[in-house]
Amino acid sequence: MSASQAPAVLRRATAPDARAAADVWLESFAAALPTVVSPRSADEVRAYFRDVVVPSHETWVAQVSDRIVGVMVLSGDELSQLYLSPDWRGRGIGDRFVALAKERSPKGLELWTFQVNEPAHRFYERHGFVAAEYTDGSGNEEQEPDVRYTWRP
Repeated sequence: MSASQAPAVLRRATAPDARAAADVWLESFAAALPTVVSPRSADEVRAYFRDVVVPSHETWVAQVSDRIVGVMVLSGDELSQLYLSPDWRGRGIGDRFVALAKERSPKGLELWTFQVNEPAHRFYERHGFVAAEYTDGSGNEEQEPDVRYTWRP
């Protein structure tokens, strides 16, 4: 079985996964949000994943063979990050991450996504999330208009 056919394993991230998870975030952010300017450099994102995200939040990765191809971060009832390597989108990994998030937070979830990220809107709406609030972006680092989605069972 080639790596492209191997099933992804979802597992909790450990310290050695931090750089690969950050690289998935960077690659996905650049591909999905080309008009959004990240306020952090690549090195700052990697340090944030190493020092804050992986040690302090419920961080999950999708691994295929020896490659991390997805990352999901839960912070209480917030699905705060869900990013996939662009070449691994559309293969069901995001669906599996959302199912896991719902399992981990059975009373409900919320998340934020940028208003320009229409594929994310369609994805989350397909999974039962409903747009609950639109903002002008003044409350996020990127200063980019966003939308808060909620899911209730």
